[in-house]
Amino acid sequence: MSKAKKKKKPASMSSERVVARAKDLHFKWEVLDTFEAGMELMGSEVKSLRDGRVNLKDSYCRFSGHELYIVGLHISPYSHGTHINHEPERPRKLLLHKRQLVRLQSKVQERGLTIVPSRLYFREGRAKLEVVLARGKKQHDRREEIKRKDQAREMEREIRKYNR
Repeated sequence: MSKAKKKKKPASMSSERVVARAKDLHFKWEVLDTFEAGMELMGSEVKSLRDGRVNLKDSYCRFSGHELYIVGLHISPYSHGTHINHEPERPRKLLLHKRQLVRLQSKVQERGLTIVPSRLYFREGRAKLEVVLARGKKQHDRREEIKRKDQAREMEREIRKYNR
């Protein structure tokens, strides 16, 4: 009996390639949990994503029945597309396991939490979206965070000045 050989993945397909990040995520939101979701996309959207023509700003996730959709995600039309190109900001269905969807929906309803996209990337040739279950930070929380960062920066500056 011979052992079956495992297929090797090409080097370009084995790693993650990040296309977009929500840079102000940790400033505006308190992250409670993260999930990886697939997306239902058209071909021209995937080609546009590969070119990096996407914007996560002001996008969020919303339930419609028992399905989760991302709203406000802007994927620019593909430059070499035909007249049948996609709409840039159409709602796109997210693909999660049923257990995850039920858990997310219950937490959003009972606690008033929000589902926000964190980053968009390709893993093994497939577009994935990392979504986070988050609670919005209040204005005073943001001010405290800015104050704490300024103090840390000032201390670092003084330490460097002292060590010269």
